Amino acid sequence: MQTVRLSFKDIELRASRAQLCVMGAVNEELPKGIKSLFLLGPLEPGFWPTFTASPEYLDGHGDPLDRWSSRVVGALAHDLGGEAFFPFGPPPYQPFFKWAQLSGRAHQSPVGLLVHDEAGLMVSYRGAVGFSYEISTPKAGPSPCDHCSDQPCLTACPVGALMGDMYDVPGCKSDLTRQGNDCLSRGCAVRRACPVSREYGRDEAQSSFHMKAFQ
Repeated sequence: MQTVRLSFKDIELRASRAQLCVMGAVNEELPKGIKSLFLLGPLEPGFWPTFTASPEYLDGHGDPLDRWSSRVVGALAHDLGGEAFFPFGPPPYQPFFKWAQLSGRAHQSPVGLLVHDEAGLMVSYRGAVGFSYEISTPKAGPSPCDHCSDQPCLTACPVGALMGDMYDVPGCKSDLTRQGNDCLSRGCAVRRACPVSREYGRDEAQSSFHMKAFQ
């Protein structure tokens, strides 16, 4: 029996039912046997309420978001006849950063973080689904930084942890508990400063979740 070949719209629709969106597609430099790969991230607004109602979030065990991603993306890949890949777990690690850039929808920002054409600096990937055949995808647009004249991300960090070529992780972490710093409760100030991020619709509770895990 011949396998039914899916379209980009088919994958986009099926992902949306799991409160995920296609954040990019890659057709080169992929694992053996994979011709097209679709990067999946939170579908906003609405992802956080969906996740916090899940058994993984409610059971009190560790790594709830990774476990949710494994279950949901794994099931989606199975249903679509594809193969699931994840940005976490044991080695060999998958090159999500490279795939994001190859998709043409994520670019290096002035602060070094990836910036996405729709999610801005709030971009995150919960997994990917690869297929053994090539699937046509819409053409990617330019980096949102190309028309951002103010570049507020460069001055948003209270300690300048993301200025220059290196990320000052110790400096960032030490400032998180300083009175007046709201990065733990609202999310990274640099990511929030991005004009595209501000329009993305991510719940601040989700950003706080990630910041606390980082801390």
